[in-house]
Amino acid sequence: MSKGKKIISYTVLSLVSFLSVFPLYWMFSAATNKSVDVTRGRLIPGTYLLENIRNLTAQYEVGGAMLNSLKYAVVLTVLSLLICSLAGYGFEIFHDKGKDRVMNVLLLAMMVPFVAIIIPLYQMFAKVGALNSTLGFILPTISTPFLIMLFRQSARSFPIEIIEAARMDGLSEFQIFIKMFIPTMRSTYSAAMTITFMNAWNSYLWPKVIMTNPKSITMPMLVANLKEGYVTDYGMLMLAVLLCTVPTAIVFFVLQKNFAEGITGAVK
Repeated sequence: MSKGKKIISYTVLSLVSFLSVFPLYWMFSAATNKSVDVTRGRLIPGTYLLENIRNLTAQYEVGGAMLNSLKYAVVLTVLSLLICSLAGYGFEIFHDKGKDRVMNVLLLAMMVPFVAIIIPLYQMFAKVGALNSTLGFILPTISTPFLIMLFRQSARSFPIEIIEAARMDGLSEFQIFIKMFIPTMRSTYSAAMTITFMNAWNSYLWPKVIMTNPKSITMPMLVANLKEGYVTDYGMLMLAVLLCTVPTAIVFFVLQKNFAEGITGAVK
């Protein structure tokens, strides 16, 4: 590559990197400034962070919202990974035309918008008394066609010879799944974990509908509540957004090495 092309490439990459990082910087900077400074467009970090923290914690149950979001996200992630990986494994390892038809139906279900089924879902959960509960939060999304398809595609690269050898050694199908499939598909599990946790943590519409008790509020709901009323404290609002962003950022950076590989269905 010539020197001129390198300069152009580095310039474009630097610009794109700046545009990607700037919103995060502005969010942090706004969280340390007064509301009036944020509305004026101040970009330099201020000294109002502790005051914003005191105001936020005094007016809202931030700790409770964080714990609720963490509880719902962790439970949904664990159960979703287990169920969807079992389904994807079964669809591919015990493959036949009937399962292909079922899989096609599941993929078609991805085209149905979630808002189209919110009302019947709410009526169902209200009748069984599952409002304001972890079960009510996780059940509609505990299994998704995308994750099942992801694990099914990964299972296609899982050597069938290993499965046959394990069966000859006397291992049950569940033992093969636990002792061989899960360790081999570590990258796929990392990718699925990242996607599921981020979706569960950032979920707003369904929790807003089903969580009617203020004690069941989640962080996205708390952030939305900060914009209600006639006056918005933007410093406090951006602090809440920052707190809401930190857990998903940690999960992504911890699992990023395996994320891209897991999406492509590669096997280590």
